[in-house]
Amino acid sequence: MVVRASGLSKTFRGPDGRPVPVLEGVDVEVGAGEFVAVAGPSGSGKSTLLNLLGLLEPLDAGEIWFDQTQVSALPRRAQCPVRGRSIGYVFQSFLLISALTALDNVLLAARYVGRSRREALPEARALMERLGVAHRSGHYPAQLSGGEQQRVAIARAVVNRPKLVLADEPTANLDDAAAATVVDLLAEQAARHGATLVLATHDARVKGKFRERLELAVPAGLSASS
Repeated sequence: MVVRASGLSKTFRGPDGRPVPVLEGVDVEVGAGEFVAVAGPSGSGKSTLLNLLGLLEPLDAGEIWFDQTQVSALPRRAQCPVRGRSIGYVFQSFLLISALTALDNVLLAARYVGRSRREALPEARALMERLGVAHRSGHYPAQLSGGEQQRVAIARAVVNRPKLVLADEPTANLDDAAAATVVDLLAEQAARHGATLVLATHDARVKGKFRERLELAVPAGLSASS
């Protein structure tokens, strides 16, 4: 999948009701199978950019195209199946469902796009085996370490073989060895299915692993936070 975005802008309202611009006129183009790091300090809009590309938030201005389809022009309801079939998202806080086991969290993504449990189960189990968490399949998120939750989140993101994988600060609060492992796992799983990988980070350890990089700056009038 070729992902192309032009003129992306997003503004939020601050606590005082004043507009806070987060992204202004950002352009992105990522070819099929490419890996790109979105870099920049906290407050530069990395997470917001991923949320826009992932069709999780509406644009204020700009366009997003997947191949020949302008997905940003689709009604929000029509974007849901596109998101489910074509996009895998690894959230910074994992967002695993606490009442579901690790395996059922992975299978939830398959159920979302209408795949039966019987159809998706072998692939979900194989993914968890490759990611080293198969032995934790029956455990709940609260019983997993942070690294294990991260791996379950990766399995959930790729179980439907999406053409676009988005990862938001996947190495936050991880030591060097764990950070390297997570990035390698993401790249491995994306490459296995020929997917495009867009990873948001301000981690220098991660940025050095990516040849292609998009640098975001903090919008004028805002201050970066670490």
